[in-house]
Amino acid sequence: MRRSYISLPIIVVLSTIFLLYYLMMFFVIDEWLGLKTSQGLFNAVALTVFVCMSLSTYAMAIVRDPGHVPPSFMPDVEDPDSPLHEIKRKGGDLRYCQKCSHYKPPRAHHCRICRRCVLRMDHHCVWINNCVGHANYKIFLVFVLYGVIACIHCTILLVGSVLNNVHTDPSGGSYKFVYIISGVLLFPLTAALTVLLGWHVYLLLSNKTTIEYHEGVRAMWLAEKVGNSYRHPYDLGAYENLVSVLGTNVLTWLCPTSSHTGSGLRFRTSFDSTHSSSPRGHV
Repeated sequence: MRRSYISLPIIVVLSTIFLLYYLMMFFVIDEWLGLKTSQGLFNAVALTVFVCMSLSTYAMAIVRDPGHVPPSFMPDVEDPDSPLHEIKRKGGDLRYCQKCSHYKPPRAHHCRICRRCVLRMDHHCVWINNCVGHANYKIFLVFVLYGVIACIHCTILLVGSVLNNVHTDPSGGSYKFVYIISGVLLFPLTAALTVLLGWHVYLLLSNKTTIEYHEGVRAMWLAEKVGNSYRHPYDLGAYENLVSVLGTNVLTWLCPTSSHTGSGLRFRTSFDSTHSSSPRGHV
């Protein structure tokens, strides 16, 4: 199913990025440090690099397919390399999508907006007009990281420029309106992206998706209710969890050009580590 890569939220994001970049470059940096000074030039180049990285990773998150289920996919319950098979909450049957007419691989979910099943689906993000799934989760994470870095840099520049302006011109001068606009856009954006990054770092370290986190809360409550304990089956330990998403080469973890790992149809679990003989499980 073809989809449009341009939507109103995307236009809002791009407009905000370009506006903040323009204000930071030609009002904040130029007015405070001067673009011809070494400090001003350094900050201008650094900001340009951060913004370019943010824009490139943002574009990749928009256009990259999050991962689709092959029509020929069929779970093999007798496969010894797959000790865990996710089942329906009711009935205990293997998970099957009635809308897509195929079985769901582990961690896959149907997106009502994209109208298809997405591998290792985390959530549907309106700001990229795309699902965040197995094939674009890393690039989404890297985009948020560079966005936070760019926002923090802009915040430091803005605060420094305001403090400098207070000493030289207490009235704020002609740049008072620029400071207000920049602050109104920048401070909520920085806070939102920082919280989002912190949330996904937590999910990454525990090898969970947003959907699995909420399902895990319910599973933990049900397990405690009957006196059992619950552990997320895909949690392999912090380092292995990082490797499973970011790749085996630490030097490319923050590199947007490196690809995702695995097919998205099968994932290592804690059952693999303990050589469990149980043929079925439920997340």
